[in-house]
Amino acid sequence: MQAGRIGPNAILQLVDVLERRGEGDLCRAVLAEAGVARPSRESGMLPEADCAAVHQALRRLTPEAEGVLAEAGLATGDYILEHRIPRAAQAVLRLLPGALAAPVLTRAIAKHSWTFVGTGTFGMEASRPLMLSVARNPLVVGWRADTPQCIWHVSVFRRLYGQLVWPGVEVREVACCACGDPACRFEVSG
Repeated sequence: MQAGRIGPNAILQLVDVLERRGEGDLCRAVLAEAGVARPSRESGMLPEADCAAVHQALRRLTPEAEGVLAEAGLATGDYILEHRIPRAAQAVLRLLPGALAAPVLTRAIAKHSWTFVGTGTFGMEASRPLMLSVARNPLVVGWRADTPQCIWHVSVFRRLYGQLVWPGVEVREVACCACGDPACRFEVSG
């Protein structure tokens, strides 16, 4: 079986956040701890193990990891809005009632989920409230915690659903592979 790959924003946006925060030394330490070279802007899909190693190194090296991951997730959402979802589609989604826009956006996310779940599996488990899942989430493989750890995913979903479906959206991770659950589950409510 071939190793999974994830889009470069899982690392690029995190690196950018650290640099914007003036944390260049921490950025270099995270990449060194992870054993990952800084990807270029032209990088294609990256090994999911590299992305996980960077996220996990950040968690080990700073108590500010959650804030950095949240900011990186929002920036990833911004990137997707700017470069991946056509403006006309965004305009249509914003005009639709949330009950109609949410399933349309969710289907689009599912169609492109390979870019952020690698060898994991994305799913929609329920529609009211909207419940998304990532089984075998590669970004937390091997990580153990008592609380959900997918802050980056929460923030990406918050940005996309908040901009296109429900301006006051709330996204909560209610289960996490890092906590021993079979899937990371995200409740999205408008």
